[in-house]
Amino acid sequence: MIEIPSDLHPDLVPLAFLLGNWEGAGVSDFPGAEKCNFGQEATFTHDGRDFIEYISHTWVLDSEGKKVRPLESESGYWRIDKDRKVEVVMIRDQGVVEVWYGELADGKPQIDLATDAVARTSASGPYSGGKRLYGYVNSDLMWVGEKATPEVELRPYMSAHLKKVVDPREWAKDLKDLPDDGIAFFR
Repeated sequence: MIEIPSDLHPDLVPLAFLLGNWEGAGVSDFPGAEKCNFGQEATFTHDGRDFIEYISHTWVLDSEGKKVRPLESESGYWRIDKDRKVEVVMIRDQGVVEVWYGELADGKPQIDLATDAVARTSASGPYSGGKRLYGYVNSDLMWVGEKATPEVELRPYMSAHLKKVVDPREWAKDLKDLPDDGIAFFR
């Protein structure tokens, strides 16, 4: 179920499906990089202004699903206009800053994005642009990313399936006058 917070900026209502804390796993595979399974935590929050703040951390998983080491981190800001055009400004820990443009699909919670501008530091690896597809499917958030470098044409490189994480304190915050029966600690 998609909840629309009462203090969400009205322009962001079409992006409300992104809001929350998400966790899951995916696969990373790109020429010249280690192919691996990864875990991901992603958070989409708002503070009443006309953007959604985004933070994502991924890490390499071993064959048992345990964290091995960090993989990638990124953060940014998402906006949408009245014509359902989406823009994202993102910074990645590899020394890359990106401006993404795309749109929200008609009649379904799906966003297609493509890079419009890329800036890299001298320490970053080769990167010339990308595409991403985000979709809300059966209450889960799924995404696939494509990447291009001067040596490799645009191709899929990461994808993940994320589930919403619910904090029990959110459920219990509206409950009043509970006896101290083991539930009250959620407040």
